[in-house]
Amino acid sequence: MAKAIKVICGTAHPELGRDVCALLGIEPCRASFVRFSNENMLVQIEENVRDADVFVIQPSCPPVSDGIIELLMTLDALRHASAARITAVLPYFPYARSDKKDRPRISIAARLMADLIQTAGADRVLTMNLHSPQVQGFFRIPADQLLAAPILCDYLRESRDPRQLRAGRGRRGRVEGRGPLRRAPWTCRSRSWTSAAAATTRRRAR
Repeated sequence: MAKAIKVICGTAHPELGRDVCALLGIEPCRASFVRFSNENMLVQIEENVRDADVFVIQPSCPPVSDGIIELLMTLDALRHASAARITAVLPYFPYARSDKKDRPRISIAARLMADLIQTAGADRVLTMNLHSPQVQGFFRIPADQLLAAPILCDYLRESRDPRQLRAGRGRRGRVEGRGPLRRAPWTCRSRSWTSAAAATTRRRAR
């Protein structure tokens, strides 16, 4: 028997959760999030999730710290409610840039976030465009990273003239990416984007 799919929308970006549910053709799982006058929180799952496949959508939106605590409490509540599988959906992973010890006496916060999410009860993590691929190695549970580049490249091909695109200069003054981004019909020259055909023509003219 297929497990029921439940989607819980956190308070960080409820509109995103509702849009996902609309695409799936399901209603968001009922849950209440209460903040008390002493800044403590209460998270309660208001419907049966036993043996269900549950996705918790909670991007890293301000206030980030409140969103993290809310996510951890939601994961813990689902674990105690006997959900079959719990997936934490984090389109923007919190503290993703803090992935190494690049100065003395600091926390590797990305690793800390991975440990907290696992300990709270997540069985899987789904995120997008991590600051560096090594963050996936911080998890001892499956962690999937989706890349936005293919979607962005398809959109730009269909809706824009590549010769009219402009972008700020990156750290190395060039496109930094792999796969579809490298195969896009434009290249980065110093401070501007130009089409690959135009760049080839200029090189030949020299």
